[in-house]
Amino acid sequence: MRVCVVGGGLTGLVAALNLATDNHVVVLEKGETFGGCLSSYHRNGYWLERFYHHLFPGDSRLLALLAELGINDRLEWLRGTTGYYVQGKIHPLTTPLQILQYPHLSLADKARLGLLTLQARRLDADALDRVPAAEFVRNRLGDSLYTSFFEPLLRSKFGDRAGEVSAAWLVSRIAIRSNRGAGGERLGYLKGGFHLLVDRLVETAGKKGCEVRLSTPAGRPERQNGGWRVNGERYDVVLCTVLPETGNVRGVPYQGAACMTIGLDRDVTGGVYWLNMKDPAPYGAVVSHTNFVPADRYGEHLVYLASYFNRTLPPDAGEKMLADFCRRFGVPAAAVHWHALAVEPRAGPVFTTGYREHIPDYGRAGCYRAGMFSLPNYPERSMEGSVTAGIQVAERIRKGAA
Repeated sequence: MRVCVVGGGLTGLVAALNLATDNHVVVLEKGETFGGCLSSYHRNGYWLERFYHHLFPGDSRLLALLAELGINDRLEWLRGTTGYYVQGKIHPLTTPLQILQYPHLSLADKARLGLLTLQARRLDADALDRVPAAEFVRNRLGDSLYTSFFEPLLRSKFGDRAGEVSAAWLVSRIAIRSNRGAGGERLGYLKGGFHLLVDRLVETAGKKGCEVRLSTPAGRPERQNGGWRVNGERYDVVLCTVLPETGNVRGVPYQGAACMTIGLDRDVTGGVYWLNMKDPAPYGAVVSHTNFVPADRYGEHLVYLASYFNRTLPPDAGEKMLADFCRRFGVPAAAVHWHALAVEPRAGPVFTTGYREHIPDYGRAGCYRAGMFSLPNYPERSMEGSVTAGIQVAERIRKGAA
């Protein structure tokens, strides 16, 4: 069976790997690198992801894939610390003492927030799919905690659609990040970077006979004689792992991501890995990669500025992000070694209320789709969800062929 996989991101590569054993698989990737949002820069002798990534202890399919590819020995478990930037000041929020000392929440609010964190894993996300996150927080935790803590986080990620986001997404987000000890959140990273995962997927699939083609956009598949024709070649099956050009799957809104990466000669977030911005800024979080992975592996400090947009990204967005960051954190021009802006216009879905019913099926009759819009990436997208979608759609294709 000839299979055309459109898109060389994580889902496409995992599906190709699973199908290549007994099928002729061709992966078409329009970009110059594989990996999609997991692709990397090569800078100054090291690799670094264009968009920040880490994995979680519960990512069973991803962990199994690392073992299958023989790179699980590169996996290390590190601690991710967190904080909040409020009124021009960094407030670490990792240890119980730091949380107690945080001045912008009452003791009662802190207790309610802690209780929700403990309960999040037991809450039924499906039952909260049609409940707005704002309504859920206000009813369960009170107006004060919503306006002072949750609303800025929702707005930094979803912009003017923050009010449409479901409680299912919020609860899932809290649950997945609740694996915390006194020293911070336990997170996984591949020593050397996640480009090792992408490269090994391409290499292993290639050894099974899979063809992988970079800089090859896929034309619209055309039905022909019981099969499909893509770019003039005939296939029995087409698997699309990218969004259609409309940017929607069954009416689900999508948002873009703009991620500024900066090489610096210093740490500017006081040792905090993930710093959420409550103060208005052209980015929602400052992710200090080298407060998670040791800086001596890179010879410099590395920071991501995370920003999302719902329509189009202003042409000067990168300049504004860099200028604001340098001004706000007291970074002189001489301290900046380099900077680069990665932009993905359709980085992921906006998890609006009622999102669950819009999730598309994997497909049938030779035409399939899987990716960030698939069920395993609900109600929070992740590498684990993308790997699972790739495995499941490959199984569906096999059953369809049988």
